[in-house]
Amino acid sequence: MTASDHDLRPHLDTNAADAELFDLLRIPSVSAQEEHKDDMRRAAEFLQGKLARLGFTARVDDTAKHPVVYAERLQAPGKPTVLIYGHYDVQPEAPLEEWLSPPFEPTVRDGRIYARGSTDDKGQAFAHVQGVELLLSRGELPVNVKFLLEGEEEIGSPSLGAYLREHQEELACDVVVISDGSRFASDVPTVTYGLRGLAYIEVRVQGANRDLHSGAYGGAAPNPINALAQIIAKLKDDRGRITIPGFYDDVQALTENERAMWASLPHSDEKFAASIGVSALPGEAGYTTLERLWGRPTLDVNGIWGGYQGEGSKTVIAAKAGAKISMRLVPGQDPERITKLAASYIKSLAPEGATVEVIELHGGQPVAMDLDSPFIAAADRALHKVFGTKAAFARTGGSIPIVADFRAVLGAPVLLVDMGLNEDAPHSPNESFALSDYHNGILTSAYLLRELGESSA
Repeated sequence: MTASDHDLRPHLDTNAADAELFDLLRIPSVSAQEEHKDDMRRAAEFLQGKLARLGFTARVDDTAKHPVVYAERLQAPGKPTVLIYGHYDVQPEAPLEEWLSPPFEPTVRDGRIYARGSTDDKGQAFAHVQGVELLLSRGELPVNVKFLLEGEEEIGSPSLGAYLREHQEELACDVVVISDGSRFASDVPTVTYGLRGLAYIEVRVQGANRDLHSGAYGGAAPNPINALAQIIAKLKDDRGRITIPGFYDDVQALTENERAMWASLPHSDEKFAASIGVSALPGEAGYTTLERLWGRPTLDVNGIWGGYQGEGSKTVIAAKAGAKISMRLVPGQDPERITKLAASYIKSLAPEGATVEVIELHGGQPVAMDLDSPFIAAADRALHKVFGTKAAFARTGGSIPIVADFRAVLGAPVLLVDMGLNEDAPHSPNESFALSDYHNGILTSAYLLRELGESSA
């Protein structure tokens, strides 16, 4: 059977596919919170059971923290082996009061599924499961398929590197397929060929040995909140450049081809700014918005705390203050090196009387794929069948730390075919996933497996 024999869309049972996804979304699989440990296993067992019913050899493997689901169906001798990766864990739902409907009771409004994990990543990962089921319902699965679905992506995948090394032979494949991000636009199918890396740190500033009365001690005692503000203010210059010495030393410059390719995309700064409710798009001078988002490193404060936060006043100088800082990295940069450079520089900025500690939280390597890959060509053809237009080729500003491990341990290229959109609000209250994107994701997965099978013929 060839891809030209029939269109798959008429054979997709969207009601059944929706109902099963809703059941998965109802499981509050929040990996960061110990209270959801049993829910994590419940989600893993849900996926294992589904894959087993599709004829996969499927199991739930324990790790140091949360389980991994592994499944395989190897019934296409001589054809490529495709490893499909996704994650079933989700971000915490807080702040709960900002949700318009319960985060773990999927609700459809205006053609969108609202639920935590709907786009990141349960909806996208489950679309691949449904894509395989669609092909099997037509009596075909033209490649060997393996699934690796983890429960720790939202906490940095601390167990998965070791799992890959322990199961290296079993996980051997020709290509790894991942859908865990956003397309360029709703009408622009996208193949993502690059990911930024990540260096994530926490900064703690200590002043006195206790909170101090701001009248009795103000003007003489060190103020950790002031000190932290001074440190943060010195991490970038007035042109948006990060001031950490050596930070840019190994950055791989964008090629002229990349800059031209991105400039041709239908992007509007005005619409982009309006979509997030801001009046300007500040950033590193000399680069377009897309170049800053996809091809340049960044430094952002993700959280900051210190002092009294309650109602009314409490006139104290806090003893402690802190911040969490993420640095998105581009090809050429190493997260361990960047973390060391940042820690050294931040400590050097400590004002008199303040003690600064920098803690490494987690990180991940940046990744770029070969645009001439036959796997990317297969993805382009699959997307064309679903959307009726050729794909855009883009990088993404986000990070999937485990991608570098796939390449290093398994030696396999990684193919990123994202189904979601930035407007889905992953990680935010009211996260959603368009039903049309979920259904198109199922079709994309099925057509991609066909194209990968035919490309090896």
